Amino acid sequence: MIRQLLAFSRRQLLEPRILDLNRTIMELEPLLRRLIDTNIELQISCGPDLHPVLADPGQLEQVVMNLVVNSRDAMPQGGKLLIETANVELDQEYVVRHIATTPGAHVLLAVTDTGVGMDAGIQARAFDPFFTTKASGQGTGLGLSTVYGIVKQSGGNVWIYSEPEQGATFKIYLPGVAGAAPEEPERPSPPATRDLRGTETVLVVEDDEMLRFMAGRALRTHGYAVLEAESGVRALEIVEEHEGAIDCLVTDVVMPTMGGLELALQAGDRKPGLKVLYMTGYTRGAVAEKALIPPDAWLLEKPFSPVDLVSKVREVLRA
Repeated sequence: MIRQLLAFSRRQLLEPRILDLNRTIMELEPLLRRLIDTNIELQISCGPDLHPVLADPGQLEQVVMNLVVNSRDAMPQGGKLLIETANVELDQEYVVRHIATTPGAHVLLAVTDTGVGMDAGIQARAFDPFFTTKASGQGTGLGLSTVYGIVKQSGGNVWIYSEPEQGATFKIYLPGVAGAAPEEPERPSPPATRDLRGTETVLVVEDDEMLRFMAGRALRTHGYAVLEAESGVRALEIVEEHEGAIDCLVTDVVMPTMGGLELALQAGDRKPGLKVLYMTGYTRGAVAEKALIPPDAWLLEKPFSPVDLVSKVREVLRA
């Protein structure tokens, strides 16, 4: 929550690089398809010869995912979701009509859905922190405010075009970088002393949807079979239903209804020999003080990189 508020207030530390937005979206496509429901049709239309943009790659991915999740939630009965990119030139007339924009070459990222849409009152508050139209417990209201903060800190602008029952389009304009070639993404080198790949089955339990999907993607990329649950209750159902072995439980420490420790104890009774890796935003000292995990438990502190997660899972499995 603190990181999201920092993003909204444009105080977050970004590490911008020259990027190809098309490439970013295409690499995200498999994850985006898993984020949406099966009754939503996803279409991606990437414009040709897109200008490079200067942005933090991780934060730009979060912008795309937050917009997709927002559109998904606006289409509970299904619909169509369209992601588009294009080179655009913002002229003086556009700048006069849209405060805080600058003229010149920009890259457009547009996310359009056929959902419930928004009236003028909701649009006016859409980027406010903690404002949400969802029922209690279904959202914090930080998704779009995080988008706003990241885009503004990256030198861009975001606008909403919507009518009730007519869907919505979010248009993001990022300044194009003239005469620059996109930088090749840095691929983390695996530790020289061990291979991070595996074929074991890992159950990931995390109530934060974004983190759960990203953790699952990282593990699958390295060969693991991954089961996912959004709560301890659902995780126990998966443990009961899954006929094969579950080699490692990766669970958040603090979750609604059932915490990580209770889940680990009950899952261990059903799957003897199950190894457990806890995740938390607290420090080890804090969770130990509250007896939230055993003193000798394996712990991975948030935030962590995909390589950090896979490396720790490999370490736990080999212990």
